[in-house]
Amino acid sequence: MTTADIRQKFLDFFVSKDHRVLTSALLNPESYGDTSTMLTSAGMQPLVPFFKGEARPPHHRLVTCQKVCRADDIEEVGRTWRHATFFEMLGNFSFGDYFKKGAIEWGWEFVTEVLEIPREVLWFSVYLDDDEAEGLWHKHIGVPMDRILRFGKKDNWWGPVGDAGPCGPDSEIFYDRGLEFGCGKPDCKPGCDCDRYGEIWNLVFQQYNQQKGGELIPLPAPGIDTGMGLERVAAIMQGQKTIFDGDAMKPIVDYIVQIAREQDPTCGINYGRDGETDVAIRIIADHSRALSFLAADGIMPSNEGRGYVMRRILRRAFRFGKGLGLTQPFLHRITPAIARTLADIYPELKSKEETIIRVVRTEEERFRETLHQGSDLLDEIILKVKTRGESVIAGSDVFRLYDTFGFPKELTAEIAAEQGLAIDDMGFEAAMEEQRAKARSSQALTDATGSMVPADLPPTIFRGYEECATETTIVEVLENAHGTWLILEATPFYAEAGGQVGDTGKITGAKVTARVVDTQREGNVVLHRVEGVDGTPAAGITVCAGVSGAHRDPTKRAHTATHLLHAALHKVLGDHATQAGSLVEPDRLRFDFAHFSAVKPEELIAIEDDLNQHILRNLPVETRVTSLEEARQMDAMALFGEKYGEQVRVVRIGDDTTVSLELCGGTHVSRTGDIGLCKIVSESSIGSNLRRIEALTGEAARRHLREVEHNLLTAAKQLNTSPDRLVESIERIQDSLKALQKQLDAVQQKSAASKVDDLVQSAQSINGIHLVTAALEGVDQDALRAMCDQITERLQPSIVLLASVKDGKVLLVSKATPDAVTGGAHVGNLVREVAKFTGGGGGGRPDFAQAGGKEVGKLDEAIGKVAEHLTAQLR
Repeated sequence: MTTADIRQKFLDFFVSKDHRVLTSALLNPESYGDTSTMLTSAGMQPLVPFFKGEARPPHHRLVTCQKVCRADDIEEVGRTWRHATFFEMLGNFSFGDYFKKGAIEWGWEFVTEVLEIPREVLWFSVYLDDDEAEGLWHKHIGVPMDRILRFGKKDNWWGPVGDAGPCGPDSEIFYDRGLEFGCGKPDCKPGCDCDRYGEIWNLVFQQYNQQKGGELIPLPAPGIDTGMGLERVAAIMQGQKTIFDGDAMKPIVDYIVQIAREQDPTCGINYGRDGETDVAIRIIADHSRALSFLAADGIMPSNEGRGYVMRRILRRAFRFGKGLGLTQPFLHRITPAIARTLADIYPELKSKEETIIRVVRTEEERFRETLHQGSDLLDEIILKVKTRGESVIAGSDVFRLYDTFGFPKELTAEIAAEQGLAIDDMGFEAAMEEQRAKARSSQALTDATGSMVPADLPPTIFRGYEECATETTIVEVLENAHGTWLILEATPFYAEAGGQVGDTGKITGAKVTARVVDTQREGNVVLHRVEGVDGTPAAGITVCAGVSGAHRDPTKRAHTATHLLHAALHKVLGDHATQAGSLVEPDRLRFDFAHFSAVKPEELIAIEDDLNQHILRNLPVETRVTSLEEARQMDAMALFGEKYGEQVRVVRIGDDTTVSLELCGGTHVSRTGDIGLCKIVSESSIGSNLRRIEALTGEAARRHLREVEHNLLTAAKQLNTSPDRLVESIERIQDSLKALQKQLDAVQQKSAASKVDDLVQSAQSINGIHLVTAALEGVDQDALRAMCDQITERLQPSIVLLASVKDGKVLLVSKATPDAVTGGAHVGNLVREVAKFTGGGGGGRPDFAQAGGKEVGKLDEAIGKVAEHLTAQLR
């Protein structure tokens, strides 16, 4: 029975029992409003609101095949028959409908009649005091009592996901895989740590909503939540030793072996010998699947959150590949093999294949460089620890590897363990916390209002969508370090939210006038910061609150433009280019988004052209308020991390065809033509796999273009040419400069070569090895290498370290003869120390290395320390 057969039989079986099939949710739980975990880690997680009674399910019985990703047991992956980071979880669910009896009856029917698993190989467990579940298995189903075991909370209590949520006792179904998988103990049974008894299905009786403090509150109605690991069942049904030998995983395993043999035909790598090679191949197969699904769901490698989990998975797989001799990036090459096995069920693996490959390859290449740079330092640290006779790597060293080279703590721990060492976890966390504390202390104050609103104030009525001026009443006057704040009964002022700045304007009354310079929100109360107050504002005074159109209108233009920009990014770059932050100001916008590389110039042009085409078409911009569930069914785009209520505002741009559909509470123009123009002015990196676009709209865009035109005309005039021939004139001048520079370089090279004799004469002896050091002026790296070659040819044994200052930067090149290396010299480490002293970095092999530095003023002092460092090496 194939994996696809099992998946379909499960869904069909429960459809026949009046269940409705739901498609798998994304691996990013924020996509369905859950912030309790970084990744979707259980089949029931997307359904939590239904169990808690916070939302109405589409049907009282559901069945799913849910994508799941967990890194909790990542060290076990590949070493046991059943562990995986990514897997498919089959599950049937009941919300206030059938309970234990129905779940147990159908569990038994599916396992014994549909899968046709023999009864004699099945075992069952129930929660310690669950007499009802035990009675149903024994008296109702007919399972012998000696096949039913009772376990405590550690084994037979499930949930919650995260630190709060639905949970309850469970009952597990086990499969006896046979004596050959057991430990040989006479009392071996389910619950033993060996691989003989495999849990294939967990029936959870959801009865409680656990609070963060641990208190158990009964759910509005008890429910059923079951979980069956598809890959485990497939391995059992196909008679395979591990999940990696089943039909869903074996093609990926085989392809990894093929890649290894292609890179090195003499490697002799095979699968199926149960050694460390098998473990490495299994880890790569599992982690590659996880990477494909994470990238397909829009998750990008980063240094925090779910992105860090993805980065850790990729770097772990890459390192195990390196152990197989796979020195070139290879994980991205596995992507098509994964798509071939699963794209019929998960079409995004094929439709987003190119994006997945680019995401994985880019991260591989980054880590390859990281591994190259950091490995030398880690090797040094390990050597020092062993030399001192210690067994633990200091937390500060682990943090230095993480902070400088991006080495995940877990990777350092794995490499250390292979050398019989441990890492100081507490020391690492202390170093991390110290860095966080520094970041917190340097962060500017961002909460302008503090927590100063009286708890008994009613919510402010917001009328800003319908009107720009409102007659209202002052409810409260507050003062804090930032100024005077007025709270009104009703307001047309939009409070800063969703990246859009707050409105400005005026508040006027018979006895008071004030300028509103900022609008903020605390809970459901809107606060207006005022300046230029004339009179004494007080609670109960009737005023007219009027929004400044000169501020609101250009802000609306910029906000609608961000929606068009978001849509254009998806169209040109792909669906992964999701919003990661924004700032919307009058006629100016800043938009942060996920992407794995710099946006190419031609892509930026396509993005700008696309959004301006929609502006020229003068498309209608419509808003409507609807339920969150209906908005999701409309495929309205929600922003990960945003908190939404049951009622949401949906902004649609388009005529017959929808260009953009997003959940948004901001203010917008009524037609795209009102934007006038949108001009992208910059694109940059703001972090790993995060990009930022800044753009101008309306009047600001017009002023920007006028300034660019002015600069173009001025430059053309300076070069005595016309604007249309300006590029040609610049190219001509550059060609002339290059020719002059070439002549100058030739003179400098000749001068440098003439210095070789002097440098040879200046050699000093360190433990019988000639050492030549010098700091030169204006010599490029090629010339430094040539001089090193000439000197080492004339001096044996010798070490040469030459430096040069060129274009305000320090260049370093070092070379050692073979007999100097045999004597203990390592110029890679030597250069690294010099570069570090000059504020740079680099390194290389024992016989050759090069590096760079920034602090020219420290070069002479750094060169002066070379002899000292070499002496330490040669001891």
